[in-house]
Amino acid sequence: MKSYRSDFPILEKKIMLSSCSQSAMSNQVMHAFKSYQDSLLVSGMDWDEWMNVTNAAKEKFASLINCGPSEIAILGSVSDCISSILHALPLATKEVVTTEIDFPCIGQSILAQQKRKDFSVSFIPSNNHSIPLEYYDEYVTTNTALTCIPHVSFYNGFKHDLKAVSEIVHGKGSLLFVDAYQSAGSVSIDVKRDNVDILVAGMQKYLLGIPGIAFMYVRKELAESLEPSTIGWFGQKDIFGFHYDKLEYANGAQRFNTGTPPVINAYVANAALEYILSIGVKEIEDRLTQLSQFTIEEAIKRGLDVKSPAFSKGSTTAIYCKDANLMEQLLRKDNLILSARKDCIRLAPHIYNNENDILQALDAIVYHLPTTNK
Repeated sequence: MKSYRSDFPILEKKIMLSSCSQSAMSNQVMHAFKSYQDSLLVSGMDWDEWMNVTNAAKEKFASLINCGPSEIAILGSVSDCISSILHALPLATKEVVTTEIDFPCIGQSILAQQKRKDFSVSFIPSNNHSIPLEYYDEYVTTNTALTCIPHVSFYNGFKHDLKAVSEIVHGKGSLLFVDAYQSAGSVSIDVKRDNVDILVAGMQKYLLGIPGIAFMYVRKELAESLEPSTIGWFGQKDIFGFHYDKLEYANGAQRFNTGTPPVINAYVANAALEYILSIGVKEIEDRLTQLSQFTIEEAIKRGLDVKSPAFSKGSTTAIYCKDANLMEQLLRKDNLILSARKDCIRLAPHIYNNENDILQALDAIVYHLPTTNK
């Protein structure tokens, strides 16, 4: 298999297994930073080129998840995305369902909106940090307006079967909101095949980009039935009409755009997405599946407490560690970049990693474990 390590300069000095939090930066991404800088230094302002790059990034993300570019909005973060959707949905007397394994911003945003709208909230409990499929049939009701799930859990890498969940919640009349921040770029996604209504993802994890930009897919028919109140001039049908006294929503998901997009982030996103698509998500997914299984097997050999499921998981493997934050700091001193969450240290490889990276990280975890488990 082709090695991609030479495209990532940091790997000359460090081992990065932190794609569940921040991936390594490629030469292609670093060149994109410089391209934006050059546009400022040479042209001063090149609005047309900035928008061309931004739209190109949007088109590439649409290709990644199999939808049309008009079904993609650009916002700053997943928190912005879920808040914008909650603002727009008619939720009075209805119910919003989420899970105990969603990233906290989802539940926090729902609870904040509940203070302003008359709807109830239910949290589907986890079973050993996973959600059995039958729980959706039990907890989602005919009064549920929106069901929110993570495609892959940020804590231990548990992966939902999107098509199976969508069939259940749609059977109850609920929309399906999917947070794909921990999966996009490492797991094949097809929003049409799986009948997803809304899907969101940022760039800094498996999409090989940086924070500050998020893409939100909203199914065209659904988007055009909604009137978002979190709005900006890029969400208007005629952005250069500059109509201060008229609100006219753009078509499709474009109505969820707000102000001027984060252009430098879009440059990076465009380069990172081009890199991902040039390899192919299927090739990436197959390789990360191999590394995931290898990680679990080698962790068990070393007597480590694996908190990830053996199956139905993404690329992240979580190892129990009483003081995971201290473990992260100790590993960093060994030039190993991993990410802690709660009581776990997470190994999250990408296409540039190999088996030796995994072995070095696991051996270092074993070495430091007595210190971090005191």
